[in-house]
Amino acid sequence: MNDGYDAGYGDGGPYELVGYDEYGRPVYRQTDGRQTQQQYDPYGQQGGQTQQGYGYDPYATGGHQQPAYDPYRNGGGYGYDPYATGGHQQPAHDPYGQGAHPDGTGQQPRVTEQTAYIPEQHGHAPERTAHIPRQAGPADDARDDDGSAPEYRTEQFAFVEEPDDGSEDVIDWLKFTENRTERREEARRRARSRIIALTVVFALVVAGGVGYLWYAGKLPGLSASDADTGTTTAAGAQKRDVLVVHLHDTENGGTSTALLVDNATTEQGTTVLLPNSLALTAEDGTTTTLAKSVEDDGSEGTRTALDTVLGTDIEGTWRLDTPFLLTLVDLVGNIEVDTDADVPDPNAKKKGEAPLVRKGKGQTLSGKMAVAYATHRGPGEAQDAQLERFGQVLHGVLRKMTSDPDAATVTVQTLGQIIEPPLTDADLGAFLARLSDLAKGGDHRTRLLPVEEDGTLTAEASDSVVKDVLGGTAKSPDRDAAVTVSVRNATGDKDDTEKARVVLLNGGFTFLEGGTAGSAEATSEVVYADPAEKENAAEVAKTLGLPADAVTKGEISGNARVAVVLGQDYDPGS
Repeated sequence: MNDGYDAGYGDGGPYELVGYDEYGRPVYRQTDGRQTQQQYDPYGQQGGQTQQGYGYDPYATGGHQQPAYDPYRNGGGYGYDPYATGGHQQPAHDPYGQGAHPDGTGQQPRVTEQTAYIPEQHGHAPERTAHIPRQAGPADDARDDDGSAPEYRTEQFAFVEEPDDGSEDVIDWLKFTENRTERREEARRRARSRIIALTVVFALVVAGGVGYLWYAGKLPGLSASDADTGTTTAAGAQKRDVLVVHLHDTENGGTSTALLVDNATTEQGTTVLLPNSLALTAEDGTTTTLAKSVEDDGSEGTRTALDTVLGTDIEGTWRLDTPFLLTLVDLVGNIEVDTDADVPDPNAKKKGEAPLVRKGKGQTLSGKMAVAYATHRGPGEAQDAQLERFGQVLHGVLRKMTSDPDAATVTVQTLGQIIEPPLTDADLGAFLARLSDLAKGGDHRTRLLPVEEDGTLTAEASDSVVKDVLGGTAKSPDRDAAVTVSVRNATGDKDDTEKARVVLLNGGFTFLEGGTAGSAEATSEVVYADPAEKENAAEVAKTLGLPADAVTKGEISGNARVAVVLGQDYDPGS
């Protein structure tokens, strides 16, 4: 393949190597020796003129040979003259219509600047460039005196450091990439921290929930009433607040007693109704009933006796007389009760008038109606029936009571009653507010404490109420420990009752006062109901100094095992 630069390359010809252009091609300059070059006319504009050289005619415009292609229009010949400095000038194709060169040679203005690389430099150094002086006019296109192209020397080239405009962009891009990577890593670290924190919180919540269920006895197999395991772990460990309330009927006499229980562990509220026949042990060791204890021993003695029998820790006593109950119901705005009986109006002047309280579900009771219903005991009814009505009224009051402790305290203070120490207005108000919240949520119930005919607690009471509700242990007076003796004074001398009590206590018997007869009787009597108590009855007669024939079998009321009627034949000094 012919190379347009072959002429004089490396052999002292008319051209010598001066550098390389920006594409790595060699750049020559013309030496003093002249040589005519033939120019390639791609459009055949030289007419019938015969051209020399080995040119390529892409359009085949004639049979004449065309001159070689000269991209810089520097004349004929086979060499490459980048500066158009030698040879005969041929008319060149002017694609932009700029006309011939002003000097009449037909050449176009040369390229203003050409990048070249100096052969003396080792390797490719793109940062150093050589700028060829611009030749802008005819004066700059002059030839030497002999007609040859001017000689360019190395010192004529100006080398400058080419600024790398893209370097700052590259640095910015690296910084952006680095910052984005750091942000991603930081986001991952934050995500891992959040996941770890959520996991720890979830574990603590689960552990706390399981611990609470265990403490409350609600885990399967750990409940206080679990029949499979028979465990009673939670029953004794639960936290309870207990108050005793005594309803005193100021018009008809008598009392009704209930325990209000707030179980903070299970979040359950309970009203435990206590029958008046419940047997209690007084401080002096005698056996008495709940009703008698409230009447004789008062609030303090009764609370201590109840703690002993039920194994509880009662924190205070709320004495609620019927006038205060009336005011309390009116303050909370009436109550709703499912009544089980018609209650006549105690102030009715004629028989047959409409009842004050009608039997039915969802009956609205005012203060007066609530008191009448809570104290009502129909003909032939047991005391337990009246006690359950009292429990219904208490439940209705708790449901209408405010759940705010401060507001409940104001309600208690508005009653104007005297609260017995150590209970205070604030304590009672806060206690009732908690029970009210449980009652409104359906977590309050009423239970009746079942007792035997003699006032002692049954096994059912010990399991379902004393243990589960109160968390205590039943300790009814032991029938085998001491024989309970009821004494009724019919001597006409009131002091004989006290004398008989001292004698029986010293003899190891439990004294139970039976009251005073309305009229005196001549002879004394010792009665037993159970044949197994005959021997004990004979021992009682002997201790009191009564004759053996005074012992007889008969009916006994109350909780006593042996009943004694002191007649005028009783001699305290015998």
